[in-house]
Amino acid sequence: MPYDCIIVGAGPAGLSAALMLGRCRRRVLVCDVGEPRNRRSSGLHNYLTRDGIPPLEFLRLAREEVQTYPTIEFRNAEVTDAHRSDRGFTLACADGTQLRARRLLLATGVVDELPEIEGLQPLYGTSIHHCPYCDGWEWRDEPLAVHGRAEEGSAVALGLTVWSADVVLCTDGPGGLTKKARDQLTRFGIAVREEKIARLEGQRGWLSRIIFEEGEPLPRRALFVCSGQHQRSGLAQKLGCRFTSNGAVNTGSCEATDVPGLYVAGDASKEAQFVVVAAAEGAEAAMAINKSLHLEDLAQNRISTPRRTSLGGPYAKSG
Repeated sequence: MPYDCIIVGAGPAGLSAALMLGRCRRRVLVCDVGEPRNRRSSGLHNYLTRDGIPPLEFLRLAREEVQTYPTIEFRNAEVTDAHRSDRGFTLACADGTQLRARRLLLATGVVDELPEIEGLQPLYGTSIHHCPYCDGWEWRDEPLAVHGRAEEGSAVALGLTVWSADVVLCTDGPGGLTKKARDQLTRFGIAVREEKIARLEGQRGWLSRIIFEEGEPLPRRALFVCSGQHQRSGLAQKLGCRFTSNGAVNTGSCEATDVPGLYVAGDASKEAQFVVVAAAEGAEAAMAINKSLHLEDLAQNRISTPRRTSLGGPYAKSG
């Protein structure tokens, strides 16, 4: 018998969806390989009641809650392929296992592309970050640097002035900055260093200075990088999803894709890549999945039509 839904990815979006579907008494399988995007981060922020919690501890607590629902299963498995038919989805795992489900939710997220700079890896997640909204507060009023070029690098540098007046944009080579961008950076007191970066120096995860191939070293406490990202999984592309211009999966209402029965929630589908947003998207997708399963069951006379009820969700009229 196929699962009601298979969720690929056990981050905030996947676990949030599993929680709601478990409470809907749906038979769900969650597949994951245990490599969350934020595993190197020292703390998760902007999540009410959990601000500053280590990301892996957050996921442990979330999974512990989800596992109390008897219809939810977990499997340490890498899903490598997926096909859709009129009966739902067939998934293939790296170990040769095949799985079937009526609905499929991809919560696989993205992979951040880090610049190849000597000394970066030991500092990553402690004093080298991606998102000012996630980590800017911890570095308020400190000397900061941005690694980036052109419009994106300029925008992040300007954005960091919310937290610090001492920001330097390091383009690690020709910056591709327009005159308008340079003038704006100058107005906000942001210096630009276009020399190639030789290495980063620091101890025990804490950045101390940026060393260039030419010119004086730059003492800094933290570095924010904007070097791109890509989809962690190729499943959405294999299944025929449309993508936005920035490489995210194009989703509509309640995280539905234009592939029937397929939903994508979390960082893989949106620009606002926050844990709290991913969790909300997972809940939205789960509500839509349960509603679609319920309507399908009604159409096939699998269950009786419920009496009029004051419940929302699957029994409420939409729009």
